[in-house]
Amino acid sequence: MVKDYQERRKDFKHASIALADAHQGTLLVTATATYIPIDQFKSIFNEIAHWVEKYSIQKLIFDKRQLTVFHQPSMEWYFVDWKERMYAAGLTRHVKILPQDEVFRQSVRIGRNKINEAYPNGKFHTMEILYAETLEEAVAL
Repeated sequence: MVKDYQERRKDFKHASIALADAHQGTLLVTATATYIPIDQFKSIFNEIAHWVEKYSIQKLIFDKRQLTVFHQPSMEWYFVDWKERMYAAGLTRHVKILPQDEVFRQSVRIGRNKINEAYPNGKFHTMEILYAETLEEAVAL
């Protein structure tokens, strides 16, 4: 499980972040609530930005399996602002683990399509964005 991969960890009210000890350059963020308010989301991901620079993170695994609420403004900020900054910092691979909820997955697809159309020149287009079903699969990608 996750404990096998952890070296350092920080817990927030709605998520946790941990360095993947056995996989250098990998950071895991795990949603621990069904919804992450945008102010908390930004706080968590701004902390991740510091870790990306401090530990030369190249791969981020975002485990969203606990989420039941999709929030488009958070996703837009994540893609357009945060990923733009992280691209410059060397974070090029993003692996997402989505909930099994098909409505959530469809919302992600629709939201991402809207962002793709609105920001055709965004740096996120050049990033490797992958999806996995399990943590083990995400780590292997």
